[in-house]
Amino acid sequence: MLSMNTRLKGLAKQNRDIKVAVVGTGKMGKGLVNQMSRIKGMIPALVINRNVGKAVNALLSAGVGREDIIISNSLKEINYSLEKGKYVASEYMELATKANTIDAVVDATGVPDVGARLSLEAIDNRKHIIMLNVEADSVVGPILYRKAKEAGVVYTGSAGDEPGAVMELYDFAMGIGFEVLAIGKGKNNPIDLEANPDIVGEKALASGLKPNMLAGFIDGTNTMIEMTCMANATGFIPDIRGGHGIESNIDDLTKYFSLKEEGGLLNKYGIVDYVRGIAPGVFLIFTTKLEEIHKQLEYLNMGPGPNYCLYRPYHLTSLETPITIFDACFYNESSIAPVAGTVAEAITIAKKDLKAGDKLDRIGGFTVYGSIEEYKVAKKENLVPIGLIDENTKLIKDVKKGELITYDMLEMDTETTIYRLRKLQDKTMG
Repeated sequence: MLSMNTRLKGLAKQNRDIKVAVVGTGKMGKGLVNQMSRIKGMIPALVINRNVGKAVNALLSAGVGREDIIISNSLKEINYSLEKGKYVASEYMELATKANTIDAVVDATGVPDVGARLSLEAIDNRKHIIMLNVEADSVVGPILYRKAKEAGVVYTGSAGDEPGAVMELYDFAMGIGFEVLAIGKGKNNPIDLEANPDIVGEKALASGLKPNMLAGFIDGTNTMIEMTCMANATGFIPDIRGGHGIESNIDDLTKYFSLKEEGGLLNKYGIVDYVRGIAPGVFLIFTTKLEEIHKQLEYLNMGPGPNYCLYRPYHLTSLETPITIFDACFYNESSIAPVAGTVAEAITIAKKDLKAGDKLDRIGGFTVYGSIEEYKVAKKENLVPIGLIDENTKLIKDVKKGELITYDMLEMDTETTIYRLRKLQDKTMG
């Protein structure tokens, strides 16, 4: 971090600040705008929201003077204002990818199709794209990553998001020669598969969240999507559909995350999972084949082995995103990306009994929730990624509560960017 801090200060002195466009000013986007306002050498220069007042409010809350904020939907005026050192608030996300002086675009929308469209436009306009939108990344991340590499720009998930925090542990352990056996994240509470916006509405508003966002956390969909992103970045897969989701403390993780024949619960190593009782942290289980290293790890109070745990007790979500922005712009590197391709899938399951003709809704809604499965199983069983489901998706068959949703059950909007990208990904990379 000293290197990042020093280099950013150097950029600021040379008046070569990294200029960033932030799309979406919900909790994550607003937090990022505020955090960047305290960093020398990095500027939240262009802030975009469908409700431009929220974009302005994000800048004002970060301490930007109202006189320094220009509201515009004109690319010409935006370019002129940015060159004059002003901050700009706008309504149209495509302007983030077209503004001349913008170095990197951050997607903080959480909407799968928006993430797909914004990423494609950023790549086409040779801008680095930073995804706080794991919902899109879990569906079409592999093909977007490939397109970005071909264009010479960076496609990346974010430091601070749980997949990015896990990747930090993974790169550390692999980089110094350990054998990684399992990775995963903590979850705050047990999964409630029936959670919906009405049930969680009051709690969501008290937390400053949209009800559908909180419902997506509580029904487990968000956890499954994040584990899918971890899997596609590392090649690790769920041990069982949905993961084991045990309750444990840190000290007992190595006992649970060992093979059944070793007294644990795993059928295999190389898995991704989640644990109740260790949130908000992320974890990694590793081992070594060298007896001398076992002795040294025990001496270093890492436990008796043969498996050991690395634990990061926090993840600061979008407050850590500046690390990713810097790495993308300065080193042309990703914090986390789906380099392993599509190895896992966040599949779709009916949240209640549904009838032919019913319209479905989005993540965190009333009709469906997500679970994690191996991609090869999902492909064989014709299972639909939950990130492809939206309010224009109609059932053509009756579906029972808990039933897996397959493509042949649905009439889908095939004109969305994310649908077309996913079909191309399955055809060329599946």
